[in-house]
Amino acid sequence: MGQGPLNGIKIVEFAGIGPGPFCAMLLSDMGAEIIRIDRKGSRGGSVNDIGSRGRKSVALDLKKPEGIEACLKLIEAADVVQEGFRPGVMERLGLGPDVCLARNPKLVYGRMTGWGQYGPLANAAGHDINYIALTGALAAIGRKEAPVPPLNLVGDFGGGALYLAMGICAALIEAGKSGKGQVVDCAMTDGATSLMSMFYGMKASGIWTTNRSDNMLDGAAHFYDVYETADGKFVSIGSIEPQFYALLREKAGFDDSAFDAQMDRSAWPDLKQKVADAFKTKTRDEWDAIMLGTDICYAPVLDMDEAYHHPHNQARETLVEIDGVVQPNVAPRFSRTESKIQGPAPTNGQHNDTALNEWGFSDEDVAALKAAEAI
Repeated sequence: MGQGPLNGIKIVEFAGIGPGPFCAMLLSDMGAEIIRIDRKGSRGGSVNDIGSRGRKSVALDLKKPEGIEACLKLIEAADVVQEGFRPGVMERLGLGPDVCLARNPKLVYGRMTGWGQYGPLANAAGHDINYIALTGALAAIGRKEAPVPPLNLVGDFGGGALYLAMGICAALIEAGKSGKGQVVDCAMTDGATSLMSMFYGMKASGIWTTNRSDNMLDGAAHFYDVYETADGKFVSIGSIEPQFYALLREKAGFDDSAFDAQMDRSAWPDLKQKVADAFKTKTRDEWDAIMLGTDICYAPVLDMDEAYHHPHNQARETLVEIDGVVQPNVAPRFSRTESKIQGPAPTNGQHNDTALNEWGFSDEDVAALKAAEAI
């Protein structure tokens, strides 16, 4: 049994890439029991595949009716189905929502795509960069010269995986009240747009422009940006509030009266140059000694190796090493139903016998699937 607030929840995950596995990882970390359906004959599974940790793998041939029926039997015993194919793929397999909900009326059917289940682009291929391009997010990220892809955090993982996980949990709560399941249509374009809510609000209020590096939070302001230090490293400053800004001035020695005009946009370019020049006079460690832990709103810019060793992350075990692989620990934290990493990523088909047995298949059922070459 899993450990965490989702202990007792059973999920059938159809194998995918990127945000799909990451969503399932979050649910597994919170205690859900997950069987991943892999394609028979496919290879995969490595301790380095962090997003696939914590579930069991059954490899089925979904071109065979026996494989489809095995999926449906698993779905009958599940609380959730999670899939990330293009619209219509699951229906063509005979595993669409109508079929699955007929077999299990309380089922939560989670679907994640880039563009959503309908709309002019629904069946087009795409990746994170394309999805966030359509939302206003990509245009807002970067320096004046051009947008900069923000890794695939905004579309795939923020707008996709996190919104699907939230939607699945919300639908589970509702199903517990109504006794009825439903489909969760998670589009990365929807989620990434939702993440932009504050900025759309600021634009409507006249305090945000659509020009990059022109706003308080996008690198234009001298008090909210990253700066290079004497040793070629970087630090981050977010001294927005007056009391934090005053402390920044005190600790950095910004006694020039020009710094009084904190919110004067016309003064920002000159002040930014002065701040940049100042930070280049000391190393990152020297600035840490002056500013870290104060109310300046300061932190050193760490790479992934440095992040693992930082005392704050060490104290909270934010990153842990398992089987030689440094990886993020579970998040968020729960006071009573503590979550934990349920195990490493499985190899494809690793649990063909054991997982099916645990989910109600007899030895004869498993033998029949093998005889039909469906597993």
